[in-house]
Amino acid sequence: MAIPLVAAGACIPDVEPTAGVVVGGQFNRLNDARYPATVADFQLDRFEVTVGRFRQFVAGYPATRPKAGAGAHPLIQGSGWDPAWDASLPAGQDELRASLECDPNFRTWTDEPAGNEAAPINCASWYLAFAFCAWDEGRLPTEAEWNYAAVGGNEQRAYPWGDEAPSQELAVYGCDTTTTVCPIPSVGSKSPAGDGKWGQADLAGSLFEWVLDYHADLTETCNNCAALTDGGYGRGSRGGAFSHTEETLSPTYRIGELPERTLSFYGFRCARGE
Repeated sequence: MAIPLVAAGACIPDVEPTAGVVVGGQFNRLNDARYPATVADFQLDRFEVTVGRFRQFVAGYPATRPKAGAGAHPLIQGSGWDPAWDASLPAGQDELRASLECDPNFRTWTDEPAGNEAAPINCASWYLAFAFCAWDEGRLPTEAEWNYAAVGGNEQRAYPWGDEAPSQELAVYGCDTTTTVCPIPSVGSKSPAGDGKWGQADLAGSLFEWVLDYHADLTETCNNCAALTDGGYGRGSRGGAFSHTEETLSPTYRIGELPERTLSFYGFRCARGE
């Protein structure tokens, strides 16, 4: 059972993990009429999962690891946790904590609360992201669901907030990490100006977000679909990051990564059935 956001008496009232209802419908993935899709109503967390929220998963680990079939999309058979993935999770809490320290300059995790509990958790592998969402009584969004929310459904927006070009007032991006240590701000730091149609913040910028699918060529049509077959290109992610360029902020930008990797510019948010 999921636990409320706050840990150890902390209070972070501005980033409660409320899920916004995304009203389903038809749209074109990548804003391209060659790839129509239908998405059912679902809920998508307003914010990327924060350090404070993730801390509670860590505190209960490894008991918080998912059971077989957990975290499944209710309309997609075979989309739940595969016990074969257990080997790709940290063996215990110490190993988990160590994995969250993937970058000395840009990691957001601290072993004790240290003032950035409202920052998005990074350095989490795809397997950890899936496991957290399953523990939190949710799941990872499919790529189609994520894309649908980011373009405002059939509004086919150029960016989550609309058609206005990206700026520092709308998204967190553009840090030259080769020369600068840029603190990753709290989730929702560009809200409400940068929010999507259904109220989700940071769908462009902040961190790339893991999705359920393998990174694969898009099928011509999609009815509540997900790519569940490994094509050799890793798992999908969307949305750009603090450390990346304006190009990556577009909802048409796709990237795949090995699911076991822990990267400072990767995070996630959870979805739930409506």
